[in-house]
Amino acid sequence: MSPLIRPILLLTLLTKATAAPALTIEVQATQPGAKINPAMWGIFFEDINFGADGGLYAELVKNRGFEFPEPLMGWFKINPSHSQGEVTVREDDPFNAANPHYVRIESHGTAPMGLSNEGFRGIGLRQGEAYNFSAQVRDVTDTPGLRVQLYGGDGTLLDSVVIQGISTNWAKHTATLHPHDTDPKARLVVLVEGKGTLDVDMVSLFPEHTWKNRPGGLRADMVQKLADLKPGFLRFPGGCVVEGSVLARRYQWKKTLGPIEERQLLINRWNYEFLHRPTPDYYQSFGLGFYEFFQLCEDIGAAPLPILNCGMACQFNSGELCAPDELTNYVQDALDLVEFANGPVDSVWGAKRAALGHPAPFHLNMLGVGNEQWGPDYIAHYKAFAGALKARYPEVQLVSAAGPDPGDDRFKYAWARFRELHADIIDEHCYANPSWFFNNTHRYDEYDPAGPKVFMGEYAAQSVAIVSTKNQNNLECALAEAAYLTGLERNAAVVRMASYAPLFGNVDAWQWKPNLIWVDSLRIYATPNYYVQQLFSRNRGDTVLPVTLDGVATTPEGRQDLYASATHDDQTGELILKTVNPGAAAKTVTLKLDGWTQVQSGGRAMVLAGNRLDAVNSLDHPTAVAPVESTVADAATTFTHTFPPYSVTVLRLKGQ
Repeated sequence: MSPLIRPILLLTLLTKATAAPALTIEVQATQPGAKINPAMWGIFFEDINFGADGGLYAELVKNRGFEFPEPLMGWFKINPSHSQGEVTVREDDPFNAANPHYVRIESHGTAPMGLSNEGFRGIGLRQGEAYNFSAQVRDVTDTPGLRVQLYGGDGTLLDSVVIQGISTNWAKHTATLHPHDTDPKARLVVLVEGKGTLDVDMVSLFPEHTWKNRPGGLRADMVQKLADLKPGFLRFPGGCVVEGSVLARRYQWKKTLGPIEERQLLINRWNYEFLHRPTPDYYQSFGLGFYEFFQLCEDIGAAPLPILNCGMACQFNSGELCAPDELTNYVQDALDLVEFANGPVDSVWGAKRAALGHPAPFHLNMLGVGNEQWGPDYIAHYKAFAGALKARYPEVQLVSAAGPDPGDDRFKYAWARFRELHADIIDEHCYANPSWFFNNTHRYDEYDPAGPKVFMGEYAAQSVAIVSTKNQNNLECALAEAAYLTGLERNAAVVRMASYAPLFGNVDAWQWKPNLIWVDSLRIYATPNYYVQQLFSRNRGDTVLPVTLDGVATTPEGRQDLYASATHDDQTGELILKTVNPGAAAKTVTLKLDGWTQVQSGGRAMVLAGNRLDAVNSLDHPTAVAPVESTVADAATTFTHTFPPYSVTVLRLKGQ
């Protein structure tokens, strides 16, 4: 043998010996396992980051009733000189005693006198669309008119109307404005027209185009993004807002029903929670209340999952407990809520639902007791709720909390006690770096399917650290979450539901990063994390199929270089394979579909991928990282498929 050949042969042998083993994904296509909850992938809503007022609730006027502690917060007085008139806040003989403040505008008729409202970080207006103005107004002297104007951020007058015929009694007056330009930072102006004095309250401006064009309704593009997820459930109204920093500031669902003018303002706990992101103008008007939440669930086909205060304030704040003799009131609120949602129209609370326009039940079958509580006091409160609710409504599944961490002593204590109590569903939360999610895909492999089920109620990979203002909704976080979701899906016998949190973030008024969907006053974009959840939700399947991965490398820290799960869609007959390639190199994998004799043509591939782990979407580039669909032309019972770098892939195949 030539001396030159020997090193080449040796190098060849060494290369073969050290080469990575071939990657194989084997799916047992005819061995269905656990059933998947039809409501597996859902939505968690909390009024954080201006998620409700200034967000989903389409009202464009901030502090419309002058009920903020600083009554003119959000407003700017227009009165060049006190000698020309005055603007004052009053509360004698109000329009409504539940919201007693109003403004009195006095004009001598020689200069503009009134107020300008800044909206929620600006009023977003679109050219050619209609905006409905309304206000409660009464004449005090001289019967002047009320001029209503819209100005652009640069001072351009966009439209103007005058309301006449104002009487000496409180009455609602309306007008429709049509801005002649699009502007994300517009403002509203209300002025006394001519000489005289007017009292003004409940000033409102709504886009005529809301979700389903409901007057006083929800922002259409934001609801559409929710509907596009095809969510199985909607958890509402939070979150820490359910608890309140003290019990006096807790969310009380009964106060969110009925006429808007009867709903009383409450300071949002995210107003003051973070010293590094204070939001002094963040209050809850409850224009988006429990009836609207139930209605939204019905609109988007999501099962309602309301969360109620359990007699405990947020344990990160005061941890205040209600008095023992007051706990029955909290329990009664829960019983009344079930009756409101499901009761017949001749029941007390069913009649209230019918009076609001919905005689049919909302089919509530899940209810959360507390948000993120822990410890012996919480267990005692939960037992009081469970005893009463299970006695009257045994069909309603109760969701209990396991604290804020997915594995600390609080968590372990909660799980031990809830196993003893035979709890229905336990709500686990986790905010952690991407490595935690990559390394915990087998977290539920050892959970007992006969025990309480799991609701991963709040999860989100943090690109930097929890509460960091530098967190980004980047591709690495999305890949980590996708890998984790394959573990949830494989363990559908244990995991019943999962939802990312938080849901919405306003780019100009956020308190927390990351978030699933970002908006400004006019635009909206979905994050790579959103598209991961959408891929799982819209490709859920009905039963789990066993999957074996061969040749997969695992780092000492537990991170794999390939993740996969599979399900079967009973309606279409399709096998649905979800695969995550978190690495920088494409991976060619042999796919084996055991039990099938042939694969039909026309399979589909949906791929979410990018060329950098730090890739993100933005308002200017909303689909920089978004799924792309193609046809799988070469599918067979055994075939090779290449998964791009940094990718999540869903394959839908049909066979026999």
